[in-house]
Amino acid sequence: MKRLFAAALAALSLLSLTACASSDEPEQAPEAPPAAEEPEVPEPEPTPEELAAAEIEDLLASLTLDQKVGQLFFVRCPDSGAAEDVSAYHLGGYVLFGRDFQDAAGAWLTREQFTAAVQSYQDAAAADTGIPLLIGSDEEGGTVTRASRNPNLFEKPFSSPQKLAAQATEHGSIFSEDAWEKSSALLALGINVNLAPVADVSTDPADFIYDRALGQDAAATADYVAQVVTAMRESGIGSVLKHFPGYGSNADTHTGIALDQRSLETFRQSDFLPFAAGIEAGAGTTAVLVSHNIMAAVDPDLPASLSPAVHDLLREELGFTGVAMTDDLAMDAVAAYAQDGAVAVMALEAGNDLIITTDYRTQIPKVLEAVENGTLSMDTIDTACRRVLTWKQALGLL
Repeated sequence: MKRLFAAALAALSLLSLTACASSDEPEQAPEAPPAAEEPEVPEPEPTPEELAAAEIEDLLASLTLDQKVGQLFFVRCPDSGAAEDVSAYHLGGYVLFGRDFQDAAGAWLTREQFTAAVQSYQDAAAADTGIPLLIGSDEEGGTVTRASRNPNLFEKPFSSPQKLAAQATEHGSIFSEDAWEKSSALLALGINVNLAPVADVSTDPADFIYDRALGQDAAATADYVAQVVTAMRESGIGSVLKHFPGYGSNADTHTGIALDQRSLETFRQSDFLPFAAGIEAGAGTTAVLVSHNIMAAVDPDLPASLSPAVHDLLREELGFTGVAMTDDLAMDAVAAYAQDGAVAVMALEAGNDLIITTDYRTQIPKVLEAVENGTLSMDTIDTACRRVLTWKQALGLL
């Protein structure tokens, strides 16, 4: 019995020692799970603005020098060979005047005849660069009307800003309504740019520009311009603010030089206000036409259209990043300033992006020659062409 008890006691002691030994051993930590791979962060989707800019860069890179230069010319439509010249000079667009709404005998074109002619120009552009043309006309209303003088296209010419203002009620939106009606009718004819509104401030009936202007002060003119440009933008037609830096009481530059002696502060407090309002309202669909007036306070030696200093004002002080275009370079006010007749070269050097001229058959070769001999840089051409293409894109043409 004693033996059994001793054996049991020994076994119990052994078990106790085993348990103690087991509890003294450090516990093994559980294995950590494998590190999860960091998920790949997807590249952010490009914004619509980035996509639009990339489209322009691709298109710009695909053009030859001749094609880029041609895009910088928004020219008076010739009375013959218009479709052929689109291809020969790779033109950016045609500006239509009164004769372009008539046939060779002076009879008014029918709607079918007119739209067929415009379509033939666009077909030529499609076959050449694939870039649609700007088709513009001056449809200001009143003394300057083109398309609406054709009775086959319109019941009557559009009214002047002053006549509209006289019909306006306190809560009316007659300027917007007129701009909508006008823009819709022009677009239906294939005209995608109206060289309007007149943003000049003029309150003196003796001024050359008075009949074409609103005829009221800067604040009222700025409100008028904003309404018109907004309606034009929403309808899908391009607008052109004219005539920067503001015509004032200057003489007609179609017939000679006009020297504006007003101070820069006067422009800032008055003339610039309608342009600033139009630039804001246009949101990329408006261009600015620069006059041939000499702005003595900024550049007493050159017409505004040929002055880098005046264009710097437009870009830096008014913050305009869109298309700056010349008034017609065939006007007498600029003829005396061109070296060897290369007025378009001077205009591009000054900072214009689009050249309005009748003399494109002479001016385009001069621009090409200036690039080839280093007078004009490729950067100048590319910058201007980029702005022109971006304007066409904003108007839904590309």
